[in-house]
This record gives sequence, C-alpha cells and structure tokens, in this order.
Amino acid sequence: MALHSEVDSLLLLCVLKGEINTVLKWDCSKKRKEKRCFVMAASRPGLIALFDVDGTLTAPRKVATPKMLEFMRELRKVITIGVVGGSDLVKISEQLGKTVINDYDYVFAENGLVAYRDGTVIGTQSLKSFLGEEKLTEFINFTLHYIADLDIPIKRGTFIEFRSGMLNVSPIGRNCSQEERDEFEKYDKVHNIRSKMVSVLREKFAHFNLTFSIGGQISFDVFPQGWDKTYCLKYLGDFHEIHFFGDKTYKGGNDFEIYESERTVGHTVTSPEDTVNQCTTLFLSKPDGKP
Repeated sequence: MALHSEVDSLLLLCVLKGEINTVLKWDCSKKRKEKRCFVMAASRPGLIALFDVDGTLTAPRKVATPKMLEFMRELRKVITIGVVGGSDLVKISEQLGKTVINDYDYVFAENGLVAYRDGTVIGTQSLKSFLGEEKLTEFINFTLHYIADLDIPIKRGTFIEFRSGMLNVSPIGRNCSQEERDEFEKYDKVHNIRSKMVSVLREKFAHFNLTFSIGGQISFDVFPQGWDKTYCLKYLGDFHEIHFFGDKTYKGGNDFEIYESERTVGHTVTSPEDTVNQCTTLFLSKPDGKP
C-alpha cells in the first residue's frame, strides 16, 4: 500500500498497534493537516460490568442524572455493560430511561427472569407456572392477612405486586409518597418490620423453597431458590470476567448472591457517585492511574 503522506504513515502505525479508535484532526484554518492520534482505551472483549439500579446507578427509586447516563454511554465504548435489577422493566425504564434496553448491551429485569440483549428479549421465566395457582394463592392470602394485622404508622396500597418471575411485598404499600417511603425506611431500620416479616414467611412456607430478598426502601422480593440475581449469569457464558456493582451486598440484601458468586468480581458501592469513581479507576484509567 502506497503511503501518500505523513498522515497516512501515522494512521497505519496506529492500526498496526491495534489502536483502532484513531481520530485525525484537520486544522483547516492553518491550511494544513494536523496529525493527532487520540486513542481511546482498548476494547476489552470477554469482560462485562453489571450494575444494580437503586443505590448504584440512581438514588433509591429516583431517576438517573444526566451525568450518570453520559458516563454509562462513555463506559460502553470501552467495555460491555449490563443492568440487573429486581424491578420489572417498566420501573427500570422509569429510572434509566425509555430506551434502556438499547442503551445497555444487556438488561436483566426481575433478576434476569426477563432478559434482554441488544434490545431483544432472550428469555423469560414465570413464577405462576413454577409454583402453581394453588400455592401462589395460599402465599398471597397469608401475606395479606399478616400485613392487615401489622401495627405500623402508615399503610397505603399495593401491598403485593405480582411480576413475571417474583412477588414484591411492601408492608407500607407501594402507593406511598416519596416522603412516606423515606419515613418508613427510617422506621424499618429501628423496628425491623421487613426482616421480621421475612422470618415468619420463611418459616411458614419453608416447603415452597422460596428466597426472600430485602431491597430498596420499603419492600422485599419473593422468588424460587436460584432465581436471585445470579440467574442472569446463565446468559453470560461468553464472558470470562464479570464485574458486579451493587449497594445491598450484605447477607439478606438483594445483591448478596451475585456479589458472592464465584463467577463474579463483586464491588460494593455506597452511591451513584461511588459507582462512577470505582468504574473510572477500574476501566477508564491509564496505567499511571490517571483518567
């Protein structure tokens, strides 16, 4: 191949070095070609970063900030990224945007029981089919009776939300306002309303082989054993390095199982800002540690 200019030589050198993301800047004001090789971080095939939603990419039940959304777009240029949340796709979309299934390489709603890759559904699972109507009704009836007898300052509506692969149970009710949500979270930390309720249900329905996972501010998820967030890993067989970022990585939290999994490198975060800082250090920094 004939090289017609110094710029061509520079471009070839960048390509041979594997620096595919080369940009040549044309300085027309000076009537000459100014060669600059802006090399982005090399793509890292075989590596994926998975993110919880509440407390990781957003404040609990809040919308992701424009700054966070922009950061994730930049991160996606470097590595494969995915979201794994306990909520259904509707709620995840409310927080991360209506185009979320196209903004991330993978989106795992309901712990991956409803899975998307590149905007297309790749798998679903049904709690109703797994448990059967009789067991499902028995569980729901008992839970509603328990909540009816529960002595807490405030109750609203939607105490049980039926999703494709799980039930979401909220002692206060999901119809509460944000202010009421915040107040219940404080009350729960003192009186352990959710953890006590989980203990009762776990003992009562031990023969159902269910998992109870406390997450967010006001609720907990109920699903068959093995249907926690590690369920999404079945779709990631092509990845040899799976990083997971979440805030509720303690035992009983809804990030615990995937955080502890032998297949993942777990990272505990304290806020969306902490997520950005950790990812910048891990994936976007140069060898000298600078962004």
